[in-house]
Amino acid sequence: MLPHQIPVAGLPDQFKVDLQRGLTDAEAKQRFDEHGPNALQEAKRESAFQIAVRQFNSIIVWILAAAAVISFVLEDTVEGWAIIAVVLINAITGFVLEWNAQQSMDALRQMDTAPARVLRNGRVHEISSEELTIGDVLIVEAGDVVAADANLFDVNQLEVNESSLTGESLPVAKQTDTPEADAPLGDQYNRLFKGTAVTAGNGKAVVTGIGQETELGKIATMVEEAERTATPLEEKLDSLARVLIWVTLGLAILFLGVGLLRGEEPESLIKTSVALAIAAIPEGMSVVSTIALAYGMLRLARKKVIVKRLSAVETLGSTNVIFTDKTGTLTQNRIEVHAIQTPEGYAELQIDAAAKTQRVSAGDQALPATDNSQLLMLTGILCNNADYDTDQEPHKEIGDPVEVALLKWAYSTGKDIDTLKSQWPRQAEKAFSSDTRIMGTLHEVNAGQLAEMPAPGGKYFVAVKGAIEEVMERCTGLDEKTRQAQQDVSEQMAADGLRTLGFACRTTDTRPGDDFAGSDLTYLGLIGFLDPPRTEVTPALEECRKAGIKVIMVTGDHPATALTIARQVKLVDEDETLVLTGKDLKPIGELSDAEKARIMESRVFARVNPAQKLDMIDLYQQHGDIVGMTGDGVNDAPALKKSDIGIAMGLRGTQVAAETADMVLKDDSFASIVKAIGQGRVIFENIRKFVLFLLSCNLSEIFVVTFAGFLNVGNPLLPLQILFINIVTDVFPALALGVGRENRQLMHEPPRDPKQPILIAADWRLVVAYALAMTLSVLGIFWIGIHELGFTQAEANTVTFYSLSVAQLFHVFNLYSGDVTFGRLFKNEITRNKYIWWAILLCTGILLLTYFVPFLRSVLSIQELTAAPLELILAAGLLPVLLIQLLRKVTGWGH
Repeated sequence: MLPHQIPVAGLPDQFKVDLQRGLTDAEAKQRFDEHGPNALQEAKRESAFQIAVRQFNSIIVWILAAAAVISFVLEDTVEGWAIIAVVLINAITGFVLEWNAQQSMDALRQMDTAPARVLRNGRVHEISSEELTIGDVLIVEAGDVVAADANLFDVNQLEVNESSLTGESLPVAKQTDTPEADAPLGDQYNRLFKGTAVTAGNGKAVVTGIGQETELGKIATMVEEAERTATPLEEKLDSLARVLIWVTLGLAILFLGVGLLRGEEPESLIKTSVALAIAAIPEGMSVVSTIALAYGMLRLARKKVIVKRLSAVETLGSTNVIFTDKTGTLTQNRIEVHAIQTPEGYAELQIDAAAKTQRVSAGDQALPATDNSQLLMLTGILCNNADYDTDQEPHKEIGDPVEVALLKWAYSTGKDIDTLKSQWPRQAEKAFSSDTRIMGTLHEVNAGQLAEMPAPGGKYFVAVKGAIEEVMERCTGLDEKTRQAQQDVSEQMAADGLRTLGFACRTTDTRPGDDFAGSDLTYLGLIGFLDPPRTEVTPALEECRKAGIKVIMVTGDHPATALTIARQVKLVDEDETLVLTGKDLKPIGELSDAEKARIMESRVFARVNPAQKLDMIDLYQQHGDIVGMTGDGVNDAPALKKSDIGIAMGLRGTQVAAETADMVLKDDSFASIVKAIGQGRVIFENIRKFVLFLLSCNLSEIFVVTFAGFLNVGNPLLPLQILFINIVTDVFPALALGVGRENRQLMHEPPRDPKQPILIAADWRLVVAYALAMTLSVLGIFWIGIHELGFTQAEANTVTFYSLSVAQLFHVFNLYSGDVTFGRLFKNEITRNKYIWWAILLCTGILLLTYFVPFLRSVLSIQELTAAPLELILAAGLLPVLLIQLLRKVTGWGH
């Protein structure tokens, strides 16, 4: 039998416990030995050694390692150590950036630290929550954190805040009645759940689940088991690496075969093959992409977005679906008076308690000034056990959120709440119960009441609030038409997602008896309460629409409430009625194509549990979408981990959510997600540009070495020279491209197809064109040096080294976006990027050092040159830029 289906009468037999005395010590020990401690299992985490080993588990690293071994075998020791240094630098960088231990399970276990009160041997004992066992009688009261899942058998005005588990904004009033068999977690009113907080009342319950078997434990299991898929950027870079490896192997084999057929020395051919391997692999790509992402992280941090995984920045830029929680994400996670209905009329209010202002946003503009509404407000103040302390900043709120909302409403109109309470001192209270469904208070009326409040007359004032039908049942002077009209308004408010309370009062000259709230009341009106939406959400959602991003609300809250908020923030149209609930969602493997289409059509999901969130994310991921998930509760943790990019709310969110997610919004603003998406798109575009730059530069090195070999004109570049170009003169301009300025236009375009590689076919054509332009220029200079100017092989090699370095430095100016025009050539995002100019100056300085510092000259085999080659080197640098601009103008190719 499901726990929530066990009736109170069946608890003693089901769990073999005396509800009045609890377990004996012997029984508790036996069950503890059988079931184990009430604690969550520890997550298996990756060790530092495993993270370090993973940095070397790459085909590119293996190829570089093989090249280093070959260099040592051929006694090119300096070259071998240089390659190893490059591998180590990349590995250390990756290790440092990934050394971010997974702490979500620790955060879940921290929720176990509170002690628990149990009934054992007929007496109340306080024990460690880990010592709780199945069948224990658990005693809870306001302020407690529930230590285990349990079935209630005794409640006294018990309310529990389950928002972190279910997403429900309002505290849940608990009762002992048995709910329906298919009741979702949020509607299982007869149960307590581990990790939730008791906000009011007290109760007793029998423990039905501990540790991993609790609802919190099931979530912990899902957090542990939810697989973190590789991010799109990681997959695309891996795919690119595989392409480069095949290119390397193909060219090396071809070059080796042609050389052997021509009878060349094997040692020379092997050295050239090593040079080809080094040239084909952009050693600086991982470092540049890491720094580009890190720079994006810093920019986002200034915008209150903390990124925990570097690749998450780009992933968010590629996201085309965002699942968002409602409570605390789209809404403010606080209750406010939203609508008032009195016999005189209806009004919707917008309240700012901090600024002490309110305004009527819809309905009867004169309603708040009527005496009836003032009595309604007075009743809400007096029939109230909450406290709203305005002497502190921020104002301190204590008590039931609905009662706090009533006090904030009164405070926003300028009422002095403390003075009003003192002028109508409470004499008696009729506490709310599930039987009467009302609360009443009796007050003595003093002569010195405030002038702005209507004088009710009489010596005693009775204030009552509760369920609308129960309040009206106790009122006189209401005809059937008025009763039905008020009931219809209440039902409409509930359908709109509001929680409603009816209010009534009466005055008398004689002190009434114990049943002072039972009859002869005057009906005052109806108030609807709402968790208001965050003001910045609507424009943020509009930005998402412009950017081609689908936003979906997934909440554990009531369907009507979810749809109301979705309409208010303009997530859906005003006439939208489609809301799917957890009951509509089957396991993903059981869904038909039509059911899958209906799920993907809906924008609002309510009463959804954590397992169903995982299924929905999986469904979209199978469809090929890049899925982002925002959330703040324990119930969001598995989905945050399963999604491609998990985004937690840092202010109102739980520690579990923050530590499971990839990103944390420190201001809890949905608008910050839009900024992060924009930054992610900019970073991806920057990455695409520097990959274009690096690959075209590396391909030019391959072409130079290969064509020279096929033409049998000698080896124009040495392996160590190629390695130097790749990690110095290539990396700094690429890095400058990676940290380029923002491009706001990107947020007015749909997201890139997540299935697309970093470089599409048109980009590869550009890479080949760029590489050929540089190759023709450099080999032309090499040929002129050998055949026209009489250079030795070593001198020609030096000129080629500097020519290719300068050509690649100038090549960065080919990578601007847009059409080729004279003005555009000199004024674009590349020329406006100050880091480009710094990179060129730095690389120029390094190249000068290689010529003038004897040690560097020796290592790189640089020969002394006359003034004449300088002109050739500059010509080799400028000619490719002119060729590319001409080609772009003729063909219309761009970026």
